[in-house]
Amino acid sequence: MSDFKEWDQLDHAQDWLIFPENMGRRLSIDEVALSQGELYTVLTNKKAKGRAGSIVAVIAGTKADTVIAHLKKIPLDKRRKVQEITLDMAPNMKLIARTCFTRATQVIDRFHVQKLAIEALQEIRIKYRWEAIDQENEAILKARVNKEDYHPKLLLTGETHKQILARSRYLLYKSPEKWTLKQNIRAQVLFKEYPDLKKAYWLSQELRQVFRDNTKKNVAILKLAHWYEKVEQSGFKSFATIMNTVKINYDGILNYFENRSTNASAESFNAKIKAFRSQFRGVRNVAFFLFRLTKIYA
Repeated sequence: MSDFKEWDQLDHAQDWLIFPENMGRRLSIDEVALSQGELYTVLTNKKAKGRAGSIVAVIAGTKADTVIAHLKKIPLDKRRKVQEITLDMAPNMKLIARTCFTRATQVIDRFHVQKLAIEALQEIRIKYRWEAIDQENEAILKARVNKEDYHPKLLLTGETHKQILARSRYLLYKSPEKWTLKQNIRAQVLFKEYPDLKKAYWLSQELRQVFRDNTKKNVAILKLAHWYEKVEQSGFKSFATIMNTVKINYDGILNYFENRSTNASAESFNAKIKAFRSQFRGVRNVAFFLFRLTKIYA
């Protein structure tokens, strides 16, 4: 009834699907897991905004040589019309974009850069939490040896060090103006107890503000230079790694400030694929799943 068996792309559906008619001037490329962790590279047209005509290509795997070989099935004149392609910092994605869309400007997704800063911040929080757990365990064991009752030290919020570090996870994701009253109080106590965590939090916020507040590339270059200086002064190894990552991907990251383009459309489309997958309780037949997906979005 669905015409699946008469589908003209059925014989190669699990390996690659190409829809040249959906090509546009602004594209996004990303990877998504369809079933059991198997990754597919998905190329989408931003202009379609996640609706019909979004899918340009779905290719099994993320290996650059394989993806490039299939994308070159799209006529060269169509590929040369692509002006901009958004992607993450993965070297294979940059190679694919550079080889297949030679005239397109590569724009590194700002949210991938910000995510690294958040992960570095959370890494520091988790390190302190493990230390707090160790200290509490030692205090409990010492009290038992001395046959005393253990009474943990409580902070102004009524929490132990272990508890405040565990419960501060989500407030560290937010900017201060989005904190609730309780989160604001908790943040003040947390930062008083752990000054390094406060310093790392503001480093992550300042990086976010570079992307959020500045519309001109030359202003962003200056702000990033100031941020580099603060990172070097902080002595945080994880933030130094982020700084070096930004330097390596400098041109692609700065291209964001031309049109403020992000890979959000690709991430949004990935979420649609996952929702589509959960709606049908998983993927038992990959080819049939892709058939239904492309009927709606290609």
